[in-house]
Amino acid sequence: MATNYATVTWDQLHRDARTLASALMPRGPFKGIVAVTRGGLIPAAIIARELDCRLVESISVVSYSGESNEDQSVPVVVKPATAAGDGEGFLIIDDLVDSGETAKVVRDVLPKAHFACLYAKPSGRPHTDQYVMEVSQDTWVLFPWDTAPLFVPPLARQGN
Repeated sequence: MATNYATVTWDQLHRDARTLASALMPRGPFKGIVAVTRGGLIPAAIIARELDCRLVESISVVSYSGESNEDQSVPVVVKPATAAGDGEGFLIIDDLVDSGETAKVVRDVLPKAHFACLYAKPSGRPHTDQYVMEVSQDTWVLFPWDTAPLFVPPLARQGN
């Protein structure tokens, strides 16, 4: 189980995706973008817009069932990125590289692509070419699509 939690807001996610897009501009233009689903879908859409890239493909890899590395199974590609071929000229986008297991599988399928993500944990860092921010290995990142705003009563109304 993760010992720390970091919540990423929609605004922060958008800023970080634009920061990554800006850093990627000198490497382009790209033939297309491959989003690693599900987490890479929204960052890939933002980055595709910022890089004016119209071809957005996806690769679906399933590996997690919970909140810790113990909940991770062997990653399996359940939908390949057919349009990307071997990845030459393509950009792979994911939200987070954690243990690096998913990234290894994606890199094996698309060895010539450039792999970029918003956030990287130390174990996953060697498996990505570029990222915006590092988070500790014991942090579970809560993305906007993982959370919901809830009403919280004012402190004065809460019982002691």
